[in-house]
Amino acid sequence: MALPDKNEWFEEEIEPHESSLKAWLRNQFGIEHIIDDIVQIAYMRVLRAQDKGTISSPKAYLFKTARNVAIDQLKDLKKRQAEPLENHTNIVYLENWDNAKDILEHRNEVELLKASIAALPQRCREIFVMRRLHGLTSAEISRKLGISTHTVSSQLTIGLKKCTEFIERATNRPKRLQ
Repeated sequence: MALPDKNEWFEEEIEPHESSLKAWLRNQFGIEHIIDDIVQIAYMRVLRAQDKGTISSPKAYLFKTARNVAIDQLKDLKKRQAEPLENHTNIVYLENWDNAKDILEHRNEVELLKASIAALPQRCREIFVMRRLHGLTSAEISRKLGISTHTVSSQLTIGLKKCTEFIERATNRPKRLQ
């Protein structure tokens, strides 16, 4: 007996449960704003598991996977709520993404950017966050911190250079030619 292809299996065994899965997630966790994200991540994990071997009960596996994803997402949300605003560089609006792969790639990029900002020296990070995340002008930052606009500009240049180098090292990308 030939196994159905991946798309056919997904359409027959997983997709029909989407509406009941979303209703169950709403009822269990009350997390309307991230349900679609949870479902996409669960789909991705189920497909990966199916690649490794046949799932004997696809519906049960889907619901258990979605439950685990929801718990992970809630832990992450709770952790972010306890962090200062400048640490929220990982806020991502996912409504416009087409699939779980794109979502995860974007989240990985955001986490890498967050790590590069965290690696900056304290004053440089403070100036970089004020400019890039809060949108303050160099003059506003200068007044707020009691430093010259030249210092602000220099620190922004240093911050951008260090973030770029951090990301290049982390992704093993060669430096771009200037």
